[in-house]
Amino acid sequence: MPHFDIVKKSNIKKTYRVARIMGDYDVKTDHANEHFVGEINVPDDWHIGVIVGGSGTGKTTIAKELFGDQLITGFEWSAASVVDDMPEQCSMDEIERMFYAVGFGSVPSWLKPFDVLSNGEKMRVELARALLERDFVVFDEFTSVVDRTVAATASVAINKAVHRTGKRFVAVTCHYDVLEWLQPDWVFDTNDMKSFFMTARDPKNSSQFGNAGANSGKSLDVIII
Repeated sequence: MPHFDIVKKSNIKKTYRVARIMGDYDVKTDHANEHFVGEINVPDDWHIGVIVGGSGTGKTTIAKELFGDQLITGFEWSAASVVDDMPEQCSMDEIERMFYAVGFGSVPSWLKPFDVLSNGEKMRVELARALLERDFVVFDEFTSVVDRTVAATASVAINKAVHRTGKRFVAVTCHYDVLEWLQPDWVFDTNDMKSFFMTARDPKNSSQFGNAGANSGKSLDVIII
């Protein structure tokens, strides 16, 4: 993937209060701009990637710059049931298989409108719809609104679904624990703007990437690009 050099400008209106703060703290309007520089390196043959980092480190900005329309930021849910919100060109067999593939296996919930689903169900339905609609999905705020048990099961399900269907999936997230569960082919950490390749290693070898494998005892080999 190409090198990126992104300047995110903030249009600050100079009201009285803003001018007062700027004067008291010697702050200029361009101080509110954000600058993100880096390069995401990926293997030629990959299925899952992760852009991870703390809040305000540029994850979504970078994803938009590099992936454009592939970034999923929300769907319109207008049908009386989520099954009717799925793409029209998809058969019922395809929809059912994808629901199960992403861990959305409660058949009664398929008949409900999106708004009444739990946060975990909403995330799974959004993942199912995204993967049904396109072959390359970039999913923002991945697992941000669900507990970590749901995050783990959904991540494992996504790993299997993506590899089985041959699609590509990029998770944009602030949660490092998904690295263990998603088992991505590459990672870009916006905290230090570095890329990593990740492969399973012998458990006796320590992980070089923080506590990414601490919960399960599995270590991950991380190669800094």
